[in-house]
This record gives sequence, structure tokens and C-alpha cells, in this order.
Amino acid sequence: MFKKRIWAPILIGFTWAVSLGGLVVLMSFIQIKKAEVVCTEVKVYIPGSQYFIDREEVDNILKVHSHQLVGRNMESINIHNLEKKLRANPFIESAKVFEDMDGIIKVEISQRQPILRVMNQFDQDYYIDQHGVKIPLSANFTAQVLAANGYIDEVFANKVDTLHTGIAKELFKAACFISRDSLWSAQIAEVYVNHDHEIELIPRVGNNRILLGNTDNLESKFHNLLVFYKQALPQVGWDRYKIINIKYANQVVGVKNDNFKKDSLKAVAKADSLKMAKDTSQIEN
Repeated sequence: MFKKRIWAPILIGFTWAVSLGGLVVLMSFIQIKKAEVVCTEVKVYIPGSQYFIDREEVDNILKVHSHQLVGRNMESINIHNLEKKLRANPFIESAKVFEDMDGIIKVEISQRQPILRVMNQFDQDYYIDQHGVKIPLSANFTAQVLAANGYIDEVFANKVDTLHTGIAKELFKAACFISRDSLWSAQIAEVYVNHDHEIELIPRVGNNRILLGNTDNLESKFHNLLVFYKQALPQVGWDRYKIINIKYANQVVGVKNDNFKKDSLKAVAKADSLKMAKDTSQIEN
């Protein structure tokens, strides 16, 4: 019994020593093999449907065409340095670089996804991505996203940066909400910030403006607007109102278009009296 207790830890230690020795030999073999392997190809994967950055630009960043990678020993290539160079590009959100024992370097790039294009009051033009980060425009690609202009004081220093002003953060919040809803992303064409720093929405259908105000209670405001669209506008026409005010919590305020002409005043009166929702009323000025 005593001998078994002595030999058990010795056998376990011996097993670990053999395993560790085998691992060291294996790692040494891999290092020797890696030193012999030459880079033969660089494969680039850019998933997604937006191409702010293309294969040619990636090749230029990595200097593929100048043979600084292809033809070199894999051991002499600094993978982490390649990733750092790629991430310095403003349109690249993340980059991963892998190498295999066949001499192939694989590059996988995740692009930034803009949700809003901003034209501020200083005539600067830039995007805001899905994380609330400002990025420049691209010479390669124009994203079909919501546009914002007007009295926007968020400046752009031509580099990737976070949002600093209150109105920019409000615009980002509104753009996030609209982009997640297929109906509103199709209906809202533009966002305008007026001199009172209130947000106005410009729809694709109709010649009116939708006064959103701020981004508090977005769910409720857009619900009220949807009810207004379904109940009132089909009765009186899309051009009945020049302003549809949804900035108040429990009501939609329609401001008449003075140039609007309607033969059926009965239909107008009926539509003006519709209730927007169980807790929503319409007021017309």
C-alpha cells in the first residue's frame, strides 16, 4: 500500500514530463516548418453588401502588389502589424488576419455600416455608423441611407470620432429607430433640424413635414403618426396638411395647408374629427 502511494505521483509526473516534452518537440517542428514556408497568396474576404473598401484598397494597405508579402517567409511576417494597418482605415470596423501552413494569408474585414448621412451647418458632409461613430464619405461607394441637414452643429475633423453634441445624439437615436422599421425607413426620406433644434421628418409621400421635436417616446409618437396615416389622410388627401406635429405625448396636431383645395368639405370634417388612438387626439390649427 505504501509503495503504491510512492509510485502513483512518480508515474503522473513522468506522464506530464513526456507530454510536455512531446509538445516542445511538436512546437519546434512547427517553427522549423513555418520558417521554410513562403507566402504564396493573400486571400481577402469582405462580407456584406456595402463596399466602402474593396480588394484593391486592401492590397494597397498590405502592399501585396509590391511583393512585401508574397514570396516572403511566413515567419518574417508580422500578422498583428497587418491587422493594425487595416484597422487604421476609417471604413474598417474590425480586421482579422490568419496564416496557414500552406503559405496562404487570409484576411477577413468587417466594414462600418452607416445609418445616417449628415450635412451640417458648416457644409461638412459625413456618415454616422450603427455604433454612433462619425466616418468620412467614400470615393468608392455611396450608402443609400437617411440624410440629415439643417442647423446641425456637430463638426467633423475628418477622422473617426464619437458624437459630442446633443442634437447629433438625437439624430442618431432617431435614425436607429427609423432604420429598424421597414415602413418608416421606406417612408422617411430626410431629416431636418430647424432653428429651434427640433427634428423635422421629410416623407417620401406627401408635401408635408412631420415635426418630431425630440426623440423622447419614439414608439408612441410613431404609433400616433401611423394611426393618423391610416385614419385621417385617406379621407382628406396627403396634401391637406403642411405640418403634422407629433411632438406632443398624446396627440397629433395637423396644420392646414392654405393652398389645399378640396371639393368634399364633408370628408374633411369627418377626417378632422377622427380619434387617433384610445389616448390620442387630433387638433387642427
